[in-house]
Amino acid sequence: EDCRVFLISLKAGGIGLNLTAADYVYIVDPWWNPAVEQQAIDRTHRIGQTKNIFAYRLICKDTIEEKMLILQERKRALASDLVSEDNAFLKKLTKEDIAYLFS
Repeated sequence: EDCRVFLISLKAGGIGLNLTAADYVYIVDPWWNPAVEQQAIDRTHRIGQTKNIFAYRLICKDTIEEKMLILQERKRALASDLVSEDNAFLKKLTKEDIAYLFS
């Protein structure tokens, strides 16, 4: 069986592409904003996709990439809390929290 590989940078791969032939996605250059990575992965989840998608992030311990992953998780948690129905969370937000979320 042929093994086809398509290499593309995260930013270029996240815009304007439909990659329905892909079933594996490897993120090797993480981005500060988790939505950028998610958008790149979502390029494989399009109409016409018939396979299960497997997305992997290659992160080494004690590296800047590991710190970026922690930052992404914090941003995801903040964003999730922002859209929850719990209004008490919104009252606890500081200017720094909001600036951090949008950085």
